Amino acid sequence: MTGGVRLDLNFREFQAQLFELDTGELRQAVKILRKVSRLTWQQVYSDQGLKWEELKSAKGRFTIRVTRQCRAVVSRDGEFMCFYALHFDHDGAYSGRS
Repeated sequence: MTGGVRLDLNFREFQAQLFELDTGELRQAVKILRKVSRLTWQQVYSDQGLKWEELKSAKGRFTIRVTRQCRAVVSRDGEFMCFYALHFDHDGAYSGRS
């Protein structure tokens, strides 16, 4: 898809956390990753299921819902959405750790 979102999943912390997900959570995460890769940036920003939210504690970082219980810390770098970390504790995603 031209103009669509490309995924950067190469951050070590994110990969380690992704590989630790149980089977059900991993399936949900892959479903969301597939969905994001098919969207335009405008669709990402407005998608009610992803709930794109800016982190006030980390300028240029955002969170999106990856599973019912998990949010990912991400940023935008041109056409890429860079995934930095996963947080099961909703407040943990907003602590500025990642």
